[in-house]
Amino acid sequence: MPDIRMAPPLAIIPARAGSKGIPGKNLRRIAGKSILAWTIDAAKNSRHGLRVVVSTDGAEIAAEAKACGAEVVWRPESIAGDRAKSEDALLHVIDHFASNEGYHPALIVFLQCTSPLTAGADIDGTIDALTREGAETAVAVVPFHYFLWRREPHGGGTGINHDSRVRPLRQEREPQFLETGAVYVMQTEGFLRTRHRFFGKTALYEMPAERRWEIDDPVDLEVAEVLLRHQIAESIQLPAPPAAVVFDFDGVMTDDRVLVTEQGVEGVLCHRGDGLGLARLRETGIPMLILSKERNPVVTRRAEKLRLPVLQAIDDKAKALTDWATENRIDLGRTLYLGNDLNDLPCLRLVGWPVAVADAHPDVRRHARVVLTRPGGQGAVRELCERLLGPSLGLESKPVIPA
Repeated sequence: MPDIRMAPPLAIIPARAGSKGIPGKNLRRIAGKSILAWTIDAAKNSRHGLRVVVSTDGAEIAAEAKACGAEVVWRPESIAGDRAKSEDALLHVIDHFASNEGYHPALIVFLQCTSPLTAGADIDGTIDALTREGAETAVAVVPFHYFLWRREPHGGGTGINHDSRVRPLRQEREPQFLETGAVYVMQTEGFLRTRHRFFGKTALYEMPAERRWEIDDPVDLEVAEVLLRHQIAESIQLPAPPAAVVFDFDGVMTDDRVLVTEQGVEGVLCHRGDGLGLARLRETGIPMLILSKERNPVVTRRAEKLRLPVLQAIDDKAKALTDWATENRIDLGRTLYLGNDLNDLPCLRLVGWPVAVADAHPDVRRHARVVLTRPGGQGAVRELCERLLGPSLGLESKPVIPA
């Protein structure tokens, strides 16, 4: 058995550019990050110190992989088609490092980026199962309790994993497991010999069923988004303290509606509870800013009420944010930006902590690392303040209509 402490595993993530079922699948964003980025992050969170490599034939995928901290090995066209085997990509990466660096990892960790809910703990669990059981290969699985059937040539159906005349209780059935497609671990020497992911003794790691979801069809993206959002809500830790907090105005501090009087005076509805949350956040000394494209005086009035600096009538919000951060020596990588609509996307892409209100545009939700539970103008700002500072007083509402 290789001593993996002396030879850290090599994690390989195959990511072709030519997906047909879901075009551009590997770069599709869910819950704030691309599918590829979720898998890279999981590999980087492994306690085994993995060397993380993406095998690809696509320039955009390569750029995303590098931006996420992974290495890239370019895949030749001969193993980049629809019928190319994953094993071919793995073997190509191994040969690349052996030929160019003399690098021979003890174990290979094969990760599929179509399983974005995979956690670092699942990778570690699969590696540990191989080591603990003295196995040559290991695979992540989940318990399987369903009855399988097949169609017969003459018609009708026959039970595959059960006698259809017997309906045993779940606890009475022999345990069976479903291969998740998320994590495979192989001893490198045996893999090079057999050229297949399963050989010798195979250890099973049971990963939590809620992290099993695999992206094959468009609807799978929607399900994965819901599962990831739930996972994030339970585990996300906002930076403490952030370098700065920046707010859009319409749809964030308001409910995105406008009140127009007969005289043509415009007003908006804001949430009174936001004021107390911002007052407490202001006491920490964290820089804050309202950044708005709106040219209405209502923005100035509300900013004065909240005692927040404001940049408004801004057409290029990303440039304004960058200039403000540079002038004030603020690290955008530790900055939160709270937005709701498409014109916020350039700013959301600039900061390390893009945050969306609950009723944000779907594209904004997909780019956000955190989606709040409250809509804009209905306590979303207060919720963000409380998540940064801890719970305070209850929320109450009152319209803000300027004179």
